[in-house]
Amino acid sequence: MIGWLRRATAPHATYLVHGEPDAAVALRDRIDRQLGWTAVVPRSGEHVLVR
Repeated sequence: MIGWLRRATAPHATYLVHGEPDAAVALRDRIDRQLGWTAVVPRSGEHVLVR
């Protein structure tokens, strides 16, 4: 996943909305550490406006 993301233009924020919570948190941390991007794991039921 990181390799695929690395080829993309850095977004304003990356929202991780699928998968097990612990795995999503680990991927969020890895995205932050390796790519320097803002990554967010929304809480269950949280709404996010995407423009």
